[in-house]
Amino acid sequence: MKGNHRMRVPKTLAVMVIALAVTGCDYVVPPIDNTTPTPALSGQGWGAIVTGVSEANGALHVDLSLRNGTGDWSAMNVTASSAQVTDGSGKTSSCSTAFVGTSVFVNDAGWYLPPGFVMKGYTGGSRANPTTQLNYVECAGVAKAAGLKLTVNYTYITGPFNYYVPSPKNGGTLNLSLDKVVTDTKYPVAENVPNLIEKEAAAVAAINGCTVQLTDAKRTATGLEFSWQSTNPGQSPAYIHIGIPPVIGSDGILYGFYISPHLSADLITPAGGTATWKTEVAVPSSATGLYIVLPMETKQQKYFVDHVVDITDK
Repeated sequence: MKGNHRMRVPKTLAVMVIALAVTGCDYVVPPIDNTTPTPALSGQGWGAIVTGVSEANGALHVDLSLRNGTGDWSAMNVTASSAQVTDGSGKTSSCSTAFVGTSVFVNDAGWYLPPGFVMKGYTGGSRANPTTQLNYVECAGVAKAAGLKLTVNYTYITGPFNYYVPSPKNGGTLNLSLDKVVTDTKYPVAENVPNLIEKEAAAVAAINGCTVQLTDAKRTATGLEFSWQSTNPGQSPAYIHIGIPPVIGSDGILYGFYISPHLSADLITPAGGTATWKTEVAVPSSATGLYIVLPMETKQQKYFVDHVVDITDK
């Protein structure tokens, strides 16, 4: 998939002395850290739930939900997934269609899902014409039958997103019995992870001691509008990026077309002051029990740590 190619910064450039006196909360921070973020892996990778098995037009169709069991924030690349199915006699057939992941990656990243969360789809299509894409596998020429086994190979990343350094790619395999169909999956929280979910009014830590707070979330004709406020206690103006945060709710869909968070408009927060702005995400009125997935620029420029904010009352 084509996208805006990221500029890679040589390590020699990263150690250059910045000839600028910086105090307080300025966007320019010394120096850029080109080391790869260390993921806090304590889980076993991703898991999947078979939520439906059907046959139509000579093809086997398998609906899937995905669970982040890595123990860390993680994104799974849809375009890197592949699948095959094995019948009771041991015959294996490749599956030509495999939409399995959190989003289509643009270069090195996509939407991250919180640890312990479950999803069944994401926003695909294009930014101009977004569509809801469910996770599923389709295998032409394979009939629905007892004893089928589905194998899905996938690629994922974990931890913070550093624009300057590609995240290390991890591989995994999902081995699923198609005789075991689950129809009562709960979305999006499957496991309560301590200290993971932020309250709606929480002041979330941002770059160089600044904070960002959600001050309002309201329904619109097309989705949700979020009001944000940044606070800068420093003595220099600050730039803070959060991108256009998506949401996920009780229907298991991650709403919001993926755009790298560093590509959002520059927002300047004056020294010792505050700034306000709004973001919007297209969400159907039927979607409830929502959480915001919030990428926050933290530690250094274009280094993002994800947060999840509870707006389940909206």
